[in-house]
Amino acid sequence: MSEQNVAQDLAKLDADRQRIEQIHMRDMFRNDPQRFKKFSLCAGELFLDYSKNRIDEKSLASLFDLARTSGVETLRDQMWSGEHINSTEDRAVMHMALRHQGNDQRIVDGENISAPIRKVLAAMRAYATSLRSGEINGSTGKKITDVVNIGIGGSDLGPAMVVRALSPFVSEIKPHFVSNVDGSDIADTLNGLNPETTLFIVASKTFTTDETMTNANSARKWLSAALGDAAVGDHFVAVSTNLAACASFGIQQDRIFGFWDWVGGRYSVWSAIGLSVMLAIGADHFDDFLIGAAELDQHFLTAPLEQNMPVIMGLLGVWYRNAFDFSTHAVLPYDERLGRFAAYLQQQDMESNGKSVQRDGTSVNYATGPIVWGEPGTNGQHAFYQLIHQGTDVIPVDFLLAAQGEEDYPVHHEKLVANCFAQSEALMLGKTIEQVTEELHGAGVSSEAIKELAPHKVFPGNRPSNTILYKKLTPKTLGSLIALYEHKVFVQGAIWNVNSYDQWGVELGKQLAKALLPKVQGHEAATAHDCSTQGLLQRFQSLR
Repeated sequence: MSEQNVAQDLAKLDADRQRIEQIHMRDMFRNDPQRFKKFSLCAGELFLDYSKNRIDEKSLASLFDLARTSGVETLRDQMWSGEHINSTEDRAVMHMALRHQGNDQRIVDGENISAPIRKVLAAMRAYATSLRSGEINGSTGKKITDVVNIGIGGSDLGPAMVVRALSPFVSEIKPHFVSNVDGSDIADTLNGLNPETTLFIVASKTFTTDETMTNANSARKWLSAALGDAAVGDHFVAVSTNLAACASFGIQQDRIFGFWDWVGGRYSVWSAIGLSVMLAIGADHFDDFLIGAAELDQHFLTAPLEQNMPVIMGLLGVWYRNAFDFSTHAVLPYDERLGRFAAYLQQQDMESNGKSVQRDGTSVNYATGPIVWGEPGTNGQHAFYQLIHQGTDVIPVDFLLAAQGEEDYPVHHEKLVANCFAQSEALMLGKTIEQVTEELHGAGVSSEAIKELAPHKVFPGNRPSNTILYKKLTPKTLGSLIALYEHKVFVQGAIWNVNSYDQWGVELGKQLAKALLPKVQGHEAATAHDCSTQGLLQRFQSLR
């Protein structure tokens, strides 16, 4: 698809937007008592209410037409069949195969990838089970009690988010995560750990990622200082394909778990990158995690567009990004344990679709990926919800909520649910000047004071939101949630005609950092840079 065709198709949404802007959502609900029934659906264990959006049946029909003319279904099928839809890196995109539950073969470049996937999963299971049971121990014979995952980006955000979300299922082994090259990250993590009972997972496909290997070498030095170099093999494992580098580091060959170039980092938690998850929650719960994702995959692959949850969510995102020019999207889980979910989605969405070049290399002249952000409720209500309700920018919102809390604090959960539902209702309804005036008059406020105060208490409403409801946050449910957003991102990338599976935008800073390091260290003169960078280098050296 060409840039001109994409722009033309997106421009067709403008007529629908102009019509929709003439009616407030509160009137849409008043005029149609069946609106909730029409605009809600289930996919596995997930229920989506998208009725509180600025849509009607006609605008949705236009969006589904857009999905078809953009080739969403064709590109989806090409992805699942192993074609190289990641064109700039000439790779297939097969993260769905990592959690596929069928016995059919998945073929990439003429090879059946199902067998090696199962082999790695079996090796992970055997190791995790033995470590958790105490069959495999540290170098002094003591049981491993703590695991430190050392990685960055997709090798950190996914596992770290998942183990926090599934903390009620964590047993036997306590997980920790180090990603930042800032020394305080690893120092704070190592503080209080016992080298004899600590295992490190070094997660780097090439075993050369600068931040990861800097942290790994510091961890190795810490361990060796306490237990000697000979202990490294009992306290380090790797998720990598660079066997030689792992062996040079001191990692035993049977403790190296591989993965493949058709797995993007931000889509890799289902692979050996998820070893820290499996160690934390156990192999059976990890299987449930994969099953939940696979269930959503089958829904995405087979459901008609009009009943396809990730397609609908993706189209709503395009609707607001392109027809309404809303630039941000908030993900607000009413679950404290999903506290890292928005950060995880930031990478998944913004690294995937934060592009200004189409698949054919031509520039785009329309908006692509939104700024994704969020924090758990109810804390956010006492922070940024003010702007969401009464600010000048409209921010579409996803609310995530479990019907059952994990803990035995029923009053807490009932209040949490009430707050979540109240926020979505308030965003949709708002409060008119007439309602405010009537309330203040009933409270005995004088007419003169009402005139001054009332404008400050008006809520415009008509602010869109989705609510995703599920029974309980289990490994299976979380797997489905992550897959839902993966496929949403795919749909939007397909419509915007961008490659959602490369990330060249992260490379330039890395290249410049390598050139700057000798100058930061004082080995080279702080020259050959712009005056700002040179000035900062000189100021830094003076402060050292």
